[in-house]
Amino acid sequence: MKFPAPLKSNSSKILLLGSGELGKEVIIEAQRLGIETVAVDSYVNAPASLVANKSYVINMKNKNEVLEVIKREKPDFILPEIEAISIDALFAAEEMGFCVIPNAEAVNKTMNRKNIRKFAAEDLGLKTSKYFFVKTYDELVKAADTLGYPCVIKPVMSSSGHGQSVARSKDDLTASWEMAKEARGDASELIVEEFIKFDYEITLLTVRNQLETTFCEPIGHIQKDGDYIFSWQPMQMSQIALEKSKEIAKKVTDGLGGRGLFGVELFVSGDEVYFSEVSPRPHDTGMVTMITQSQSEFALHVRAVLGLPLDFITYGTGASAAYKAKGDTFSPVIEADAGVFTKTSFLRVFGKPQSHIGRRMAVVLTFDKNNVDEALNQAKELIEKVSDN
Repeated sequence: MKFPAPLKSNSSKILLLGSGELGKEVIIEAQRLGIETVAVDSYVNAPASLVANKSYVINMKNKNEVLEVIKREKPDFILPEIEAISIDALFAAEEMGFCVIPNAEAVNKTMNRKNIRKFAAEDLGLKTSKYFFVKTYDELVKAADTLGYPCVIKPVMSSSGHGQSVARSKDDLTASWEMAKEARGDASELIVEEFIKFDYEITLLTVRNQLETTFCEPIGHIQKDGDYIFSWQPMQMSQIALEKSKEIAKKVTDGLGGRGLFGVELFVSGDEVYFSEVSPRPHDTGMVTMITQSQSEFALHVRAVLGLPLDFITYGTGASAAYKAKGDTFSPVIEADAGVFTKTSFLRVFGKPQSHIGRRMAVVLTFDKNNVDEALNQAKELIEKVSDN
């Protein structure tokens, strides 16, 4: 494969729609191969725009604005990084001959929980929790009473778990309804899910190109309010459960088609595995791969997009701990004790231009050659040495 220089008439070009911390790492990996990069988001100085060759600030839900950038830049590949994008623009771009990763229909299915759940459960026949879709509060009450308590309530479209909650009794439904309706994204309809009494949940990073599908070691994670706070790799699980997880992940990614890295989220109960969700791009819990693998999830995503081999080495076990802002400011400052930086740990600061309470601003990454529990314990200790003001 040829790798021309960026900002030339013959450059290879990637356009990123959504420019958060995950997109920033994708841009960095693409630039290591001389790929010209364009970052697009709805606000100035988004993390990926700080390292891209070019950047734009537009209304990401406006079809005409998205298409205007695409037609101006004429990228070889369009990589959606967030859910809040005009899907009509992606379909239109494909009709004009542009390559959307993995493809516009896959993005359409996965950006909306209704689409992907119906696709996985009804079209592919994957094992999932029982569920209902509701548009009114009365429908929510009826669905929750039918499924029983506790139950999980989410907007059909939101990012990073925003608006997600667990109703443990009927008394919690009003708060869950209000939380879902206030979430960013599409809250016109909610999904109400049976609460699976799972032992743990994993992200199985699944990478595919035109020749092969490969998997990273399973990633365990802990969530709070639907957003991850700790992840570790590998998650210890039975060989039976692991093989079932790979079968489900391959079935859903084959069904979606295209190429790239997918974050497949699964619930595991004993040897039983339930499909939860899938993201057609690098996953926040997968930031741990920046310290555990020779090729991080971001590097693998770029390799898959370009049609390069997907081989990599796993160095050992590792963990990540997300740092979330404690306050609101337009001039955020992340402070870290020097003890965070050791031969087996480091900090990644995302460089977001504004913080608000609960916004993910940085991540601590830790490594241990053989003991994942030690890596996780270290991550939990070191994240306490990080603060903001």
